[in-house]
Amino acid sequence: MNELLKYLPEITELPGISGKEDKVREYIIEKIKDKVDEYHIDVMGNLIAKVSGKDSSKKIMVLAHMDEVGFMVTKVNDDGTFHISPVGGVDPRVVFSQRLLVNGEIPGVIQVKPIHLQKPEERKAKPDYSQFKVYTGLSKEEAKKKIKVGDMVTFDTKFYIEGDRAVSKAFDDRAGCALMLNLIDKIEKEGKPQYDTYFAFVVQEEVGLRGSGVAAYQIKPDVALVLEGTTAGDFPLLDEDKWATHLGNGPATFFMHSGVVLSKEIFEKIVSLAKENNIKLQFKMRTAGGTDARRLATTLDGIPSGILAVPSRYIHSPNTIIDVNDYINAYKLVELLIFEGRII
Repeated sequence: MNELLKYLPEITELPGISGKEDKVREYIIEKIKDKVDEYHIDVMGNLIAKVSGKDSSKKIMVLAHMDEVGFMVTKVNDDGTFHISPVGGVDPRVVFSQRLLVNGEIPGVIQVKPIHLQKPEERKAKPDYSQFKVYTGLSKEEAKKKIKVGDMVTFDTKFYIEGDRAVSKAFDDRAGCALMLNLIDKIEKEGKPQYDTYFAFVVQEEVGLRGSGVAAYQIKPDVALVLEGTTAGDFPLLDEDKWATHLGNGPATFFMHSGVVLSKEIFEKIVSLAKENNIKLQFKMRTAGGTDARRLATTLDGIPSGILAVPSRYIHSPNTIIDVNDYINAYKLVELLIFEGRII
């Protein structure tokens, strides 16, 4: 497996919904603590690490969010089952009969009414979270001891790779976190980046872009680069002109998305760097959805931002697919933009 992919298996399997990113943050600290000049955790739970550059006249902020979509326990029943509500955007149709983990430890399965017991109108109706119960096999007494209202619930998915494609949960946005870990490795081996660089592993993006603005107030960067996982949409039942991105066509950059028009200067630098270095790059052609760039645009005096994202088919589901070449090409562009300071 390519050395650049080494972090993806572990970091995507870690549990960490919005507000409960602890295990992800601990993993990242272990990987970077001896490679950066300083780091701290703020009151929100953002992890901010600084690497001093050759030139301290400018500050670059590189960010990715640690949280994934998932669920929280809302009620524990007398029979040992429990109910869940989504944290972030999870279509209930992808939840049917899935395996879940409570707090990353206790396995469970979503219970649904078997199809041969459903009435015709039930089969056509969109499922609702109120219909779902999670079965763990625990007795009433065990369930009451081990499972509490507010506990984190995540998809139970193991990373695997076959050819150029990798499958896991949480590529949105552990792919971005892993890209930052790769870049910190590069800096440790080859020396300082061009400018002071702050790596912000932020929290609670999936529930309203909560962490990035808080981190930016502490850093006060001149520019920012948001690293993300983004929708692919390239499946046969959708017309090609409605695809957002396509796996294998390179990382995606954005000219705009919901709530923000991106910096024209940074957008053009990303595009020109890709052309100069023969790196595959595509534009995200659907502007629905958003990233932390929207929050940064209204933070301080407004922070000019660019976005690089790894296209992710079946995003916000237990089985998301990426093309590893898109990830590798994203890293090549990140290295040029940040290590060489080409984003400024």
